[in-house]
Amino acid sequence: MKHKFLLIYTWFVRSITFFLPDAPILMRFRGYLYSFGMKKCGSNFQVSHSVIINTLEGLSVGNNVYVANFTVILSKHIQLEDDVLIGPSCVFSSSNHILENGSFRNLSESGKEVIIGSGSWVAANCTILSGAVLPKGSVLAANSALTSKLDCNLPLSIYGGNPAKFIKQIVHKTYN
Repeated sequence: MKHKFLLIYTWFVRSITFFLPDAPILMRFRGYLYSFGMKKCGSNFQVSHSVIINTLEGLSVGNNVYVANFTVILSKHIQLEDDVLIGPSCVFSSSNHILENGSFRNLSESGKEVIIGSGSWVAANCTILSGAVLPKGSVLAANSALTSKLDCNLPLSIYGGNPAKFIKQIVHKTYN
């Protein structure tokens, strides 16, 4: 029953805030409204007007998280840690359909938690699937598919491709 209520609640929040412009204060207000049904929600959670969040009950969001236009968050067990930036048109899904009796159409599904490490940037048009882990401070290049846990011993790295693989480490420069 709780799941159905939260599904209606997410639809309601999206419906009443869809026409508000994507100004930071209004995106924070949208994030605040979504926070009531979430597992955990930090401060300054900003959600663009066209984001679709299908379920809130397993969603965990840290501080200073931004989710851009046309992103879709499906399923439970998704964790966005502090200072995460999600680009436009990304899809997050923590579950997979199971083949039963020759069809994937059955309602059975399995899944694993999706974790986006703090300080990470998921660029535009990325797909993040069940069991995916993006290490702290990493970049997932545009149009990539993250399908598994990436090497957490390589923080501050760029990953990309389908499926996403290590490309190079980021050199951190300090400007005076």
